[in-house]
Amino acid sequence: MTALALPFPMIDPVLVEIGPLAIRWYALAYIAGLVLGWLLGRAIVARPALWGGTSPMKPQDLDDALFWATLGVILGGRIGYVLFYNLPFFLENPTEIIAVWRGGMSFHGGLAGTIIALVLFARSRNIPVLSMLDVAGVVAPLGLFFGRIANFINSELWGRPTDVPWAIVFPNGGDLPRHPSQLYEAALEGLVLFAIMMLLVRMGGLRRPGLATGIFAIGYGAARIIVEFYREPDAQIGYLAFGTTMGMWLSVPLILVGVGFLWVALSRSPASGRTIS
Repeated sequence: MTALALPFPMIDPVLVEIGPLAIRWYALAYIAGLVLGWLLGRAIVARPALWGGTSPMKPQDLDDALFWATLGVILGGRIGYVLFYNLPFFLENPTEIIAVWRGGMSFHGGLAGTIIALVLFARSRNIPVLSMLDVAGVVAPLGLFFGRIANFINSELWGRPTDVPWAIVFPNGGDLPRHPSQLYEAALEGLVLFAIMMLLVRMGGLRRPGLATGIFAIGYGAARIIVEFYREPDAQIGYLAFGTTMGMWLSVPLILVGVGFLWVALSRSPASGRTIS
């Protein structure tokens, strides 16, 4: 079975290393996602027609929101990983909690942290909270795409053993060919979900506050559950009840929350304005 596997592209996780300073692809992925999301968010906010005639915030507001979102992603992602995926280890080794450069970030934790940060930011600027979250929901797939590509380069979060023609033997995954589940996630959570969000924006979805947030939550949750069938569970957790995984269980409430946002958005009249052409 190994002979049929594709070779793993040996890309050094460290792009540049100067003495004790190392620039890693993982860090660059976070930076790229945040910066591109910020630029796209500014472009969306700068077009009042997308919001029904009046934008709920200024492009300059996104400059400060970027800092808040960055804190939310990093702190939430790390805290989520500590609590949901490896709490016994970190209780025994508390100093490892701050060693984020060694990997170990939870998307669901990062999402929660980002939501809290952006809600606090929106309230401090008198910006409608739902509209703020809608912007984040539209641009988030960009960060997801780059993050999953970084997971692939790092040879981490690989898939379950398989004999499909595109299986890969990962350096850290033993001798068995495995699903490149990081690339599946990059495609579904990144490219496909981004296309859906941009189509929603073009169809005037931002005129209904909360709609983009709900679509993103449902879309990500569904994509993550699908990929979890091909992704190897974290070794310290393994499979849960009925062959499920932690990623699946954390995605279920996310989908339910998304449905709630959809209900709120669709129960209200949209802002006036024509469909964007």
